[in-house]
Amino acid sequence: MLLNGDCPESLKKEEGAAEPPRENGLDEAEPGEETTGQEVIVIQDTGFSVKILAPGIEPFSLQVSPQEMVQEIHQVLMDREDTCHRTCFSLHLDGNMLDHFSELRSVEGLQEGSVLRVVEEPYTVREARIHVRHVRDLLKSLDPSDAFNGVDCNSLSFLSVFTDGDLGDSGKRKKGLEMDPIDCTPPEYILPGSRERPLCPLQPQNRDWKPLQCLKVLTMSGWNPPPGNRKMHGDLMYLFVITAEDRQVSITASTRGFYLNQSTAYHFNPKPASPRFLSHSLVELLNQISPTFKKNFAALQKKRVQRHPFERIATPFQVYSWTAPQAEHAMDCVRAEDAYTSRLGYEEHIPGQTRDWNEELQTTRELPRKNLPERLLRERAIFKVHSDFTAAATRGAMAVIDGNVMAINPSEETKMQMFIWNNIFFSLGFDVRDHYKDFGGDVAAYVAPTNDLNGVRTYNAVDVEGLYTLGTVVVDYRGYRVTAQSIIPGILERDQEQSVIYGSIDFGKTVVSHPRYLELLERTSRPLKILRHRVLNDRDEEVELCSSVECKGIIGNDGRHYILDLLRTFPPDLNFLPVPGEVLPEECTRAGFPRAHRHKLCCLRQELVDAFVEHRYLLFMKLAALQLMQQKASKMETAPSLENGDPPSSESKPEDPPAPEVGSEEEGSSASGLAKVKELAETIASDDGTADPRSREVIRNACKAVGSISSTAFDVRFNPDIFSPGVRFPESCQEEVRDQKQLLKDAAAFLLSCQIPGLVKDFADHAVLPMDGATLAEVMRQRGINMRYLGKVLDLVVRSPARDQLDHIYKIGIGELITRSAKHIFKTYLQGVELSGLSAAISHFLNCFLSSYPNPVAHLPADELVSKKRNRRRRNRPPGAADNTAWAVMTPQELWKNICQEAKNYFDFSLECETVDQAVETYGLQKITLLREISLKTGIQILLKEYSFDSRHKPAFTEEDVLNIFPVVKHVNPKASDAFHFFQSGQAKVQQGFLKEGCELINEALNLFNNVYGAMHVEICACLRLLARLHYIMGDYAEALSNQQKAVLMSERVMGIEHPNTIQEYMHLALYCFASSQLSTALSLLYRARYLTLLVFGEDHPEMALLDNNIGLVLHGVMECDLSLRFLENALAVSTKYHGPKSLKVALSHHLVARVYESKAEFRSALQHEKEGYTIYKTQLGEDHEKTKESSEYLKCLTQQAVALQRTMNEIYRNGSSANIPPLKFTAPSMASVLEQLNVINGILFIPLSQKDLENLKAEVARRHQLQEASGNRDKAEEPMATEPEPAGASEDAASQPPAAKDPPSLSLQG
Repeated sequence: MLLNGDCPESLKKEEGAAEPPRENGLDEAEPGEETTGQEVIVIQDTGFSVKILAPGIEPFSLQVSPQEMVQEIHQVLMDREDTCHRTCFSLHLDGNMLDHFSELRSVEGLQEGSVLRVVEEPYTVREARIHVRHVRDLLKSLDPSDAFNGVDCNSLSFLSVFTDGDLGDSGKRKKGLEMDPIDCTPPEYILPGSRERPLCPLQPQNRDWKPLQCLKVLTMSGWNPPPGNRKMHGDLMYLFVITAEDRQVSITASTRGFYLNQSTAYHFNPKPASPRFLSHSLVELLNQISPTFKKNFAALQKKRVQRHPFERIATPFQVYSWTAPQAEHAMDCVRAEDAYTSRLGYEEHIPGQTRDWNEELQTTRELPRKNLPERLLRERAIFKVHSDFTAAATRGAMAVIDGNVMAINPSEETKMQMFIWNNIFFSLGFDVRDHYKDFGGDVAAYVAPTNDLNGVRTYNAVDVEGLYTLGTVVVDYRGYRVTAQSIIPGILERDQEQSVIYGSIDFGKTVVSHPRYLELLERTSRPLKILRHRVLNDRDEEVELCSSVECKGIIGNDGRHYILDLLRTFPPDLNFLPVPGEVLPEECTRAGFPRAHRHKLCCLRQELVDAFVEHRYLLFMKLAALQLMQQKASKMETAPSLENGDPPSSESKPEDPPAPEVGSEEEGSSASGLAKVKELAETIASDDGTADPRSREVIRNACKAVGSISSTAFDVRFNPDIFSPGVRFPESCQEEVRDQKQLLKDAAAFLLSCQIPGLVKDFADHAVLPMDGATLAEVMRQRGINMRYLGKVLDLVVRSPARDQLDHIYKIGIGELITRSAKHIFKTYLQGVELSGLSAAISHFLNCFLSSYPNPVAHLPADELVSKKRNRRRRNRPPGAADNTAWAVMTPQELWKNICQEAKNYFDFSLECETVDQAVETYGLQKITLLREISLKTGIQILLKEYSFDSRHKPAFTEEDVLNIFPVVKHVNPKASDAFHFFQSGQAKVQQGFLKEGCELINEALNLFNNVYGAMHVEICACLRLLARLHYIMGDYAEALSNQQKAVLMSERVMGIEHPNTIQEYMHLALYCFASSQLSTALSLLYRARYLTLLVFGEDHPEMALLDNNIGLVLHGVMECDLSLRFLENALAVSTKYHGPKSLKVALSHHLVARVYESKAEFRSALQHEKEGYTIYKTQLGEDHEKTKESSEYLKCLTQQAVALQRTMNEIYRNGSSANIPPLKFTAPSMASVLEQLNVINGILFIPLSQKDLENLKAEVARRHQLQEASGNRDKAEEPMATEPEPAGASEDAASQPPAAKDPPSLSLQG
């Protein structure tokens, strides 16, 4: 094979793919086009419907699909309004019971119209518990407390508050909409220029949350468990209930069902009480004894099933909310039981009860993956186990820090302790036994787990058969870092020395290797760009490795080959690793590198390695093409006879390319040349005979120039052990080592000279638009820039010629720098706080960080509770139980001094501020934004209320304001590879203008994503958004609306209610609502998006211009002109700042403002704005451009109106008011014209389609039109035809509009 890693991708670019799919090292990752066709069919076996007969209700039919399991029908029945109270039943077909776990297609005789009977089964203790839990879940189904408390993968969603749940059935209710006056005035704090940033609207009170009370109390009875003689009568457990009518009853759960018994709180009498009613379902029994229960439970279930399923499905990973309203604490038997049994690890120690995580994680990896259905099954299993493991590991890590788990080495001091709980191994991020002494001690021990996790992610993504990694989750909680890992079978019984058969346990003194490991790791070396190399061990023997030395190989008792300690999978970052005697390239020294970092484990990111190799590959192609062309030229000059005249010319070549510059200058060095090189390189790599020696020479020189490890083909790889303290290389490899050192220096220079400037350029072009710290970090990481370079990025922003257009980036960057520095300090601060002082300590820290109050005093735990006897400090206290009060003496001055120092030491950036108020003043930050950032980074949850940050008379926070502290969890995200490939091909198709095909592919991707991830996932969200956009463009507004509604709900649930992505989704939904003439809904969605943007960043952001244009246009549509102008003029100001006064965006903005002035008949202002716009169009696009002509037409029209108005005025002056003048008409713009403008500003440009496509599209539109006419659904006047593709105008548009924020103009896909 000719290349390594992503290089084939760079070749594929010519084939018109949208973007090369990232290589994930899977050779068979991309299903060939031919195969996918029939594979897909396998999945979409057509569904059929079956009839369900359940006791006590009418039979109903249910649509099922052959690859569902019987179990999934159970789930559906447990969710349906009329059958939701049953849990313990089986399904029978023709008298035969169906197996829970069999697929429907394997059930004999099951077909269209089959009848399935629901048969009640006898209870066991387990089934009875499941039943009670299910009833409790039904009672709590509308209660958001689980979402606020961050349990059971519940999370919040507020969309329904803003839409009143009325999307979709738009036409029916909103018939006379134009006529109804709608109240468009937003709350004061949403208007442009408002300085107020309230917190309460973030989580508006949902009226469904005051749930109807069905019962006062439902708990386990104190008489549990049943005594032996009652057990033999079939008693399983006892419940205690207080009904809404205040009746106290005791209930027996028996094998046959539930009945009342005669026990009271103090007297046990298990005999049945009257009414002697035995019910298989607890709900039916409660219906009998409490009329209120009956009424309210029915109403509650009705409400529950009306909610959008996406509001209640569990998310795959827990999302925590950083604010929550004050909630009263209610009795809840299941919660209490969970807390004392399963969660604290009693049950977890019972053999047979626990899950063997390691076995589950590894067996799912071993599932077959030859065809699509197999791969889907495998990926689904892997994803499910990972999300369960992450949840269990998080629970365990919290239990460890809270001191609820016994250590396995309890006699050691706290830092050294290790724990096992629920078959997961937990260790703390401290440097025990001086393991990391040479690397930075505790600091290194703190970053090692995240580096290791990145390694695990990478090896998992490469997915080599036969090579196993551990399940790994890193949890930061209360200032401690806990690593949770699955346990290699047998590792605990033997010594580490004997079990490691590959790698080194002492950082390279003793090193061993193993042929099987070399063979397995060799398969990962190409995608991961790792060089197979030799090192010396302590006996000076050469040992061959294909990873860094710390990577250990252990064969478990299950015979699997495990690799662990992957913390140095990627090569070291020399900018942060000063090595005596090594000089870095000039680009690095100019930027002040190398700088000593706190630890020596700084690695380059995988994205950087990939980008660097791709960069080198292009360079390789250019060099070779250049030489070939020179050869050709020299051939032409010299007579063909001079065979020997040729070598000298190629001899002189190696001196030729000292230069990456050659490549960059010669951007356009003929494509044909590159094609030749490609062909040539393939020939040479594949075979020795055919290529002539001169061409070989060309390739060899090019290889040498770019640092390839092979001389016949391009292959750049890194040796991860270079510059590793304690690792020695044999003499024979010195030359290779020297080349590798150079390569690492080049990579470090590449980061500074290409990646960071490239990032800043993208920022300046608004190609990427981060809105908060998390989105900024994500953008940096995608380009392989570690967060420790944040200071450098900001330096470059400050020095950039486009400094003003980067203002938003500067603010986000400074905010991120401050909050990250504060987080570092907070971590050590929290380690000194015992549990009882936690809320006091956190509120004190927040006061020092954000409050203007000059000297906040910490409240120590109340004195009257401190016991008289001071017991001696025990050695083995749980990690989170220090009892010093050093934290109480922190002052704001000291904290801010430390923050500035931390920013200097860690990010090499000098902050000019000594207090929070100076920081806010100097850098234009918002305290509420800083509060959000620090809370998200540290897991703090605070009370939802208005904080007076700026009061100098009392501190902003009290200890009652700190509600909770959550863990911050890092874990592996398994991917759905096939679905992702479909999604990418769909995107590519759409970008080439094949909407229909693109739409089909993306629908297919959606199916596959759902198959692997279940219903909720970030990637599904992107899929839905794109689908909505496509349907919108193809004129199917209802479908667009339904898809986009799902995208919004999912984004709220999976990313967070105020994540920048959610804000985007709200804006798209508003547009589709407007197109479906739901104007008031569109407005409230836009106001919500504006509020969230203000909270997350503030007003001064390029996205705000887009938002305000949207709001202004909609308001103009309903003739709220003055309000509309406030928003449009703000948009104009923001656009002018960020895009420059001469940009086309600004011209468009002027035009929008002019239109509103025209509606107000203020023609002078209208003319003034339109002239500005016209001037911009003329200078940017020239006289003859469509846009310039349009603008000039509009100017003429305005002038005529102005003249007419003036005439009328003169008339009035002349004849007094008696003059008969026609009354002035204020023209409201037509909905169609408003929609057209909305499409333009949102970057939805109907792409210039081919003639055939146009005919099809028109026919389609016409057909839809007739349908709509027929149903008489809408007023023709307000039919906003977004799909009248005016080919000329549209293509011009595409030429003239600079790509809207993130959208290539052809067809903006944000995804």
